Parts: sequence; structure tokens; C-alpha cells
Amino acid sequence: MSKRNNKKGRLFDSWPEKYDQWFDTPIGALVKRYESELLLDLLRPKQGEKILDVGCGTGVFTLDILSFDPYVIGLDMSLPMLVRAGHKAREYPFRGIIGDMMSLPFSDGSFDKVVSMTAIEFVKDAQRTVKELFRVTRGGGRIVVTTLNSLSLWADRRMHEAKKGHSIFEKIIFRSPDEIRSIASANAVLKTAIHFQKDDDPEEAPEIEREGRKRGSMTGAFLAVRWEKP
Repeated sequence: MSKRNNKKGRLFDSWPEKYDQWFDTPIGALVKRYESELLLDLLRPKQGEKILDVGCGTGVFTLDILSFDPYVIGLDMSLPMLVRAGHKAREYPFRGIIGDMMSLPFSDGSFDKVVSMTAIEFVKDAQRTVKELFRVTRGGGRIVVTTLNSLSLWADRRMHEAKKGHSIFEKIIFRSPDEIRSIASANAVLKTAIHFQKDDDPEEAPEIEREGRKRGSMTGAFLAVRWEKP
């Protein structure tokens, strides 16, 4: 791993506990629920499949994928994140690897499916990164990428925090649905979730979410895209 990428990995080394604790809050638990539902709807993991989870972090969403009994390799740049993910997934067919999503250490067509949850916003060259995801996916396989939607109020909030020097948010590149769609030439299926805000009442958030999905709004904070490799 290059010095540049090692430095980027260290950026997240102090975050495993904070990251997991966020999903234990009332609003964080709802975010986890809706993001996981959308992820699984697009990815459709199956028993026996070999799946690569790029930027797996602490394994919050990796466990949801593993519940369908595939074999999962989780790749991340932060060793503390991977250690936590490995501990959570110790009873599943899971292997953690330190690596860079812009240069994946796997041969062409190694995986049935590839997923990357909220990691692409930390790379400038999204096209090169997605090209790598396609490369390691077999023909007929599926690639799912999720990110923070630049059209959402959640992105506005994080950009404001970035200006105040937040160590993580100042590194994020926010992208819109159209920008994500244009990253690859393959036909894309785009969906969004998390139409409520961080400060909304957790008891009211489910109704806000239902209304946002009913309207087919593309301004949900969680933006997910699925591509099928020819």
C-alpha cells in the first residue's frame, strides 16, 4: 500500500467505535434499517456466491450480506476497522483484506457480485474505481455502489461541518444521481433512501420515509446504484 493510501487508511483508524455507536442511536438504527433493505434489494446475495465488500468498514452491512450464506471478502484501508469486522463475522465465511479500492488485489472476474457501501465518496477518480469493481466481477455479475447524495440535506449538513474542519467530512466528494449514473456505460438502476433528517423525531421518520419513496424522490440521503456486467 502506498504512503498516500496508508495515510488515508489511518484517517479512519480511530472511528470504529464511533461508527458503530451511531447505528445504535434511535435515528441511526432507522438509517441502518432502510439502507440495509435497499442494499439487499439491489444486491440480492445468494448462498454460495463469492462477494467482495469494498470499503467494508466495521462490517455493519457485511453481516446483513453474510446472513444469506455467501462467502464474503471484505476489503478496507483501515486495520482497526477490519479487525472489528472480522470479530463480528467470526462465525461466517468471511475474510478481511487491507487494500485500496482503486487497485484491487484480485484477478479479473474473481467475484459473482461486488458491493461498495459509502466508500466511493472518498476517491476523486470514481470512473477508475468503478472500472476496477467491474474488472473483478464475472460476466453476468452485479455491482452495487452506494454513496451520500449531493442533492440531500444530509450532504448540506456535512459540507457545513467540513468547512469547520471535520477530519472525515472534509475529505468527502458528494455526487448526484446523474453523476453516479454517468460513471459507467452499463445501464444503471438508481434508488434513494433516508428521506428524513438526522434531527427528525424517530417516531415520525418512518412516515417521512414512506412518503419520500411514494413520491419517487431522488433526494434521499442514501443513493444506491446497481449495474449488471455484460
